[in-house]
Amino acid sequence: MRFDERYIEELKARLRPSDVIGRSVKLKRQGREYVGLSPFSKEKSPSFFVNDDKGFFHDFSSGKHGDIISFLQETERLTFVEAVQRLAGEAGMALPAEDPQAAEREEKRKGLADWMDLSQKWFAANLRRSVGKAAREYLERRGLPEDQWERFGLGYAPNDREGLKQALVQRGAKPGDLVEAGMLIAPEGGGNPYDRFRDRLMFPILDARGRIVSFGGRAMNPDDRAKYLNGPESPLFHKGATLYGLPEARRILGAESKGEQAIVVVEGYMDVIACQRAGIPAVAPMGTALTEEQMALLWRVSSEPVLCFDGDAAGRRAAFRAVDRALPQLKAGKSFRFALLDGGQDPDDILRDKGAPALRQAMSATRPFAEVLFGKEAELEPLDTPERRAGLKGRLRQAASAIQDKDLADQYRRELFDRFDALFAPQRGPQPIPARQGVGSFPGGRGRGRFGPPPVLGQTTEGAQAMQSLSRSIEPVAAALAHGAIDDPARMDDHLEDIAAHGFGDKALDGLAQELVRLRFSAQGTAQTLDSAALRRHLAQSGHDALVREVEKAAAKSGAPFLAANAPLAEARIRWSQAFDALTRVAALEDALASAASMPGQDEAFRRLKAERDALRRAVKTGEIWDDKSGS
Repeated sequence: MRFDERYIEELKARLRPSDVIGRSVKLKRQGREYVGLSPFSKEKSPSFFVNDDKGFFHDFSSGKHGDIISFLQETERLTFVEAVQRLAGEAGMALPAEDPQAAEREEKRKGLADWMDLSQKWFAANLRRSVGKAAREYLERRGLPEDQWERFGLGYAPNDREGLKQALVQRGAKPGDLVEAGMLIAPEGGGNPYDRFRDRLMFPILDARGRIVSFGGRAMNPDDRAKYLNGPESPLFHKGATLYGLPEARRILGAESKGEQAIVVVEGYMDVIACQRAGIPAVAPMGTALTEEQMALLWRVSSEPVLCFDGDAAGRRAAFRAVDRALPQLKAGKSFRFALLDGGQDPDDILRDKGAPALRQAMSATRPFAEVLFGKEAELEPLDTPERRAGLKGRLRQAASAIQDKDLADQYRRELFDRFDALFAPQRGPQPIPARQGVGSFPGGRGRGRFGPPPVLGQTTEGAQAMQSLSRSIEPVAAALAHGAIDDPARMDDHLEDIAAHGFGDKALDGLAQELVRLRFSAQGTAQTLDSAALRRHLAQSGHDALVREVEKAAAKSGAPFLAANAPLAEARIRWSQAFDALTRVAALEDALASAASMPGQDEAFRRLKAERDALRRAVKTGEIWDDKSGS
C-alpha cells in the first residue's frame, strides 16, 4: 500500500506526538517539550525529549530521532505501512484505496508546487517595481515597513489579464497546469485562460510544512466586488485544512522561552502579520468558520488556542458560532479560550496605534470556554421569569450533552449548573444582595464576568467612618461618575466589567464601585427592580451612606454636564459613558506603559503612550473632559 505525502502530513497533523508516545513512555512537561526516560536504553536520568510543535522525538542516550511513525517502527517493530495503518485508525482517517496512479499524481503535485514558488517570486518583484506603487503606499499606510515584506512573502499582482500567465509560460508552464493550481481561470464558455489575481496585494498561503499552496489577494481598487480573494480548492490547497501563517506561528512558539504561550486565531491576513510582528503566534482561517480539521491543527500546537474576536455585537456572534462548532470536539486537554477586543479595533489597529506591548496585553486577557458558553446561552432571552430561567437551564444541559467526551460532558454540566445556581441563588430577607457570578463577559453583553466577594469596608460603623475619612480626597470627576451611576444605575450596564476592574478612577471609591457592580449585576436577569431609590437603600444597609454623601459633595464641584437637572436622559447617559471611557483609557495606558517599560527597544512606544496618558490625565483633572472634543 502506498501513501502520498499529503496523506502522511494530514495524519501527523491530527495526532500529537506526546499523546502517541506518552502511552508507552511516561512523559513530564518541561518548558515547551516533554521529557522522559529513554525507551531505547536503560537510564536513570531522563534524556528522551518530545516536541509537539516540531513533531518529533529525540533520544540523547541512543541518538535516535524521528516522528510518531518511526517511533512505532522502533518500539513495536512495525513496518512503515503497519505504523501508518495503526495511527490512521487512531486519527479516524480512512486508508487510501490502492491506486497505481498515486505516484503519478504526487509527481504532478510537486510540479504544481514549483509553479507556485515562481508565482510568489514574480509577485514579490512586481511589488518593488513602478507598477506596485499603490500597493507599497497601502502597506506604508498600514505601518508595515519594507524590511518585513520578504518575511511574509508579500507581492503584487498587476492589473493585467495575462501578466502572470505569460511570465510562467515563458518558463515552461502549461496553462492547464496553472488552471489546476488555481492561478489562472478557464472561462466556462471556452477561450484562453487568464490570471485569477489582478491589481491585488498578494499574500502567499503556506501549508504546515512551509510550502506555498495558494495565495490570497487584497484588492487595491476600493470598488472591487471582492475585497479579499483566496485561491480555489486544488490538488495543493484544501481551504478547510489550512491555516494562514501556521509555519511562522510555530517558529514563534518554538522560540518562546518564557513558559507556555498559546497560538491565537485572528480574522485576517494583516491581523496575523501584526500579531507575528509583536511576537504573538497567530494564524487565520481562510475567511470561514474554523473546521474540525483546522481545530485538530491548532490542538497539535496548543492545548488551549485563543480565538480572538472584536468585542462588539458582531464579534460576540462570531464567538458564539465558534462555540457551537467546537463544542462536540472538546476533550480533556483540548479546549479554547477567547480574547475579545474592545473599542472596535482589530490587532493591526492596536499595533499601529499603541504598539506591541498593548497588543500583547490585549491578547493575554482571555476568558475560558465554559464562561463564554454560559454567556451565549444566557444572552438568548431575558431571565426575568421562572419559565425563562428554566429554559436557560435546559439549554445548558443540552449544551453539555453535545460534548462527545462523556467525562468532560459531566464536568461541563456541573460547571454550567454551578454558574446558574450562583446567579439565581435564593435571597433571604432584606440583606444586601450577595456577590454573584456573571452571566457572560462580553463588552455590551447582558451579563458580566465573575467578580470577587463583596467588600468588607463599609459594612460596619467603623468601616463607614474609614470610608468617610478616605472620601475627603475624592477627585471631583470620579465622584461625578459615581454620583451619576447611583442616580441612574442603568448607565453602568455597558461598563460593569471595567468598573469592577478599574473603579471610577479614585481608590477612595473602589469599595463603593465594587458594591455598585455587585448590586447591579445581581439584579440583572431577575424580577428585582434596582432603580436609584432601591440602590440607595442597599448602599445604606451596607454602610455606604456616609460615603455617598461625600460623593455628592465632591461631584458638585466637577461641572459634569450629565448631572444637570435639565439634561435629557439619553444625552446624559452618552456623556457619562464618554467620561468613563476616558478614565478606562487612562487605566489601559497605565498597563501598556508598564509593559513598554519592561521591554527593550520600546523607547518610542513608551514616550508616545506616556504623552497620551498625561494629556488624558490633565483633561480629567481640569474638567476638559466635558468638552465635546475630548469626549470619546
